[in-house]
Amino acid sequence: MKVLLPIDGSAAALAAVCHALQLREGGLKLDFVLVNVQPPATLYEVVVAHDTDRLTDIKRDAGAELLAPAEALLEAAGADYESEVAGGEPATLLVELLENYGCDAVIVGTTNSGEVTQSLLRHSPVPVTVVRVPEGE
Repeated sequence: MKVLLPIDGSAAALAAVCHALQLREGGLKLDFVLVNVQPPATLYEVVVAHDTDRLTDIKRDAGAELLAPAEALLEAAGADYESEVAGGEPATLLVELLENYGCDAVIVGTTNSGEVTQSLLRHSPVPVTVVRVPEGE
């Protein structure tokens, strides 16, 4: 079973990774797809940077940095995974990515019922598990 794990750098996202690893340790055969979605460049970013390739590189590097702690957790557990930094609107792009990777489920961490989580719950063609983390953790 392939599971999409959206990673935004939050403690809630890492809690979702930990939950997924607990399921794996419990005997489920799981492979993972870690995804960080960088939002489109703002007008300010475009005006200041003057170079769309540079903006792309900056966002890719930022996404890779946010993925690193989740990758470390999966590597320490010996889990198979793929990673991607994508650019676009997170609420819609995550559904597209889970279909592209052939994911069977999504595990997402949240401190509240955010827009991205709500969008996944409404539009995902596969089951979505929400791992709630109290605010401030």
